[in-house]
Amino acid sequence: MINQELEYRALKILQERPDLTQRQLSKELGVSLGKTHYLLKSLIDVGWVKLDNFQRSGNKWGYAYLLTPKGVVEKASITVRFLNKKKQEYNDLQREIAQLQQEIQQQEISDKK
Repeated sequence: MINQELEYRALKILQERPDLTQRQLSKELGVSLGKTHYLLKSLIDVGWVKLDNFQRSGNKWGYAYLLTPKGVVEKASITVRFLNKKKQEYNDLQREIAQLQQEIQQQEISDKK
């Protein structure tokens, strides 16, 4: 199963550099080539990305992974959800840090007694 963070990162990278190979994208994402292939296939299947041929040199053909209009809309939607999730994680961490600091202060006070 592909998570939304991985989809977001892949869509962001492909929007900026659609000519990446699967191998290059897998390195950028930090996941296996197989998982990258599965991810790209799923993005193509849902219509967020389309595969397009482009000429890299005089005698070689490669592929470009282009975001579709639907893919651009979904990327924006995923971006909002991703941002909200990260804000919640940040707020949770702030609360946890405050609790830990309070525990340390209480321990220091009780150690002085």
